[in-house]
Amino acid sequence: MSIDPTIYYAAIPAVLLVGLTKGGMGEALALMGVPLLAMAVPPVQAAAILLPILVVMDWVSLWIWRKHNNRQLLKMMLPGALLGIAIGWATSAYVPRDALRLIIGLITVLFVLRYFYNSWRVRHGHVIEPKPHRLVPAAFFGTLSGYGSFVAHAGGAPFQVYGLPLKLPPRDYTGAAVRFFAILNLIKLGPYFALGQLDTTNLTISATLVPLAIVATAFGGFMVKRMKPEVFYPFMYSMALIAGTKLVYDGILAFI
Repeated sequence: MSIDPTIYYAAIPAVLLVGLTKGGMGEALALMGVPLLAMAVPPVQAAAILLPILVVMDWVSLWIWRKHNNRQLLKMMLPGALLGIAIGWATSAYVPRDALRLIIGLITVLFVLRYFYNSWRVRHGHVIEPKPHRLVPAAFFGTLSGYGSFVAHAGGAPFQVYGLPLKLPPRDYTGAAVRFFAILNLIKLGPYFALGQLDTTNLTISATLVPLAIVATAFGGFMVKRMKPEVFYPFMYSMALIAGTKLVYDGILAFI
């Protein structure tokens, strides 16, 4: 099957945005990747083309953030995420993805609005302590992240809902997030292959975009490593707000 060169008009900006995200710049940019590429190919094919690229980006990100991590965050969220992927694979033919986008988006928007409200309280003398690790919220948002990652490529927002209130050092938070999604994307290759989406045509398109993906990911990591905490956290919450709003918009649009 021949490849239409016009695909790259959508694929190149999509990979650039996702690469910046993989470098550590927040989930909002990644959510634009599949819709952009879906302007040129069907949405399922767009997701399949991006998945191998995501895996390559993950390896670049793992190298960039190799010295930074928070093992406790991974230990708390990974079991639920793996369960979420399993549930997503088993129910992918039955669950409306747009409803899931809407639910995740609403949770994320409310979570971010709460953050900005708390920031306003801090400016007026209130003290907001970092949240401790909690088993039930970690299991819930971990499962939602794994499930959303598999069925709607929307796993970042639930991860942020649990992880950001911990107020970890920015580099440790980003290192843990990179490891978390690298594991999820690697596991997702099996189900996507079983569903017949990783065919020769899609893999060829993916391979031609890998050099651009590496450069974009490295640049994203370069930028995030130079952010101070007082810049990093407002930036990440703003990205989460954009991501949540985009999910809500897509979910509502599907039901109109």
